Amino acid sequence: MLSRVASHIYWLGRYLERAENYARFIDVNFNLMQDLPTDMKEQWAPLVAATGDFELYRKKYPGFERHQVMYFLALDSDNPNSMLCSVTNARENARIIRENLSKETWEKVNELYYMLKEGLERKVWKKEDPRQFFETVKNQILLIYGLADATVARTEGWHFRQLGQLLERADKTSRILDVKYHILLPTTHEVGSPLDFLHWMALLKSVTGLNTYRRLYGNIDPSGVVEFLVLNKYFPRSIFYCLKEAERCLRCISENTSDGFRNSVEKAIGEMRSRLEYSEIDDIIAVGLHEYLDNIQLKINHISDLIDINYFRAKDNFVYQPESQSQSQS
Repeated sequence: MLSRVASHIYWLGRYLERAENYARFIDVNFNLMQDLPTDMKEQWAPLVAATGDFELYRKKYPGFERHQVMYFLALDSDNPNSMLCSVTNARENARIIRENLSKETWEKVNELYYMLKEGLERKVWKKEDPRQFFETVKNQILLIYGLADATVARTEGWHFRQLGQLLERADKTSRILDVKYHILLPTTHEVGSPLDFLHWMALLKSVTGLNTYRRLYGNIDPSGVVEFLVLNKYFPRSIFYCLKEAERCLRCISENTSDGFRNSVEKAIGEMRSRLEYSEIDDIIAVGLHEYLDNIQLKINHISDLIDINYFRAKDNFVYQPESQSQSQS
């Protein structure tokens, strides 16, 4: 496979996952705000912090009003990571490698793009209840995933798309968990309160993991939620699961059937996966959750850089060096 094609497929997966996560975060946070006590101010700043674009937002807006945050995260063309920009980039990547996609996948990506353009024209972020729009966007992306899985052969291209999707998902899970731990509660006095319980429920809902968590862990407990989202071996949005599957994709791409590694990216992700696999929740607490998650985000960005070096710029296995794409948020 040409490095140009591999790069576009990889970033198609990352951009779609980024847009889906933003739709998920906004929808869940909106629902959470409806359940807050009437005397408590809505908290939209943590949502901006979760995306890594806090500084960019503060340059444009003085406060964190609901409609401003929703517009910035969903449809602001000045925000390179907004849903609209992510889907626009995904569509452009899909258009360039259209012959490598099924007809149905391309059509749904195209529909998603025009759905967001229509939302921009209708100014959905100003509506009293915009949840239906974000739910539709999320479901459209999930439909694209289903079509891609059901209509594309499990060759290099499929593994590159999965790789991008899984790395983006691991990054976003770490970010939303980090923000909840540090910012969401107004005061430390409310730790363990009904409000704290409500926030942990919202976090689990943001990754569609509330029902799965309750089946596996029972009562909602902060340490249980952290273990579930970071170390769980079976939940498809946990950081460990995403990295384990991303490593499998890399080994399939390089046709590595041995126990070792064939390049620097396989080594890096193998080390990271192994460390998570043999970690316990007490290890995370000992380090500090914020420090632990910050280190994970840096390692994921490093792995993304190594993928670019080993596969998209390599001259031995590929014959074309692609134009650069924007990286994951720092």
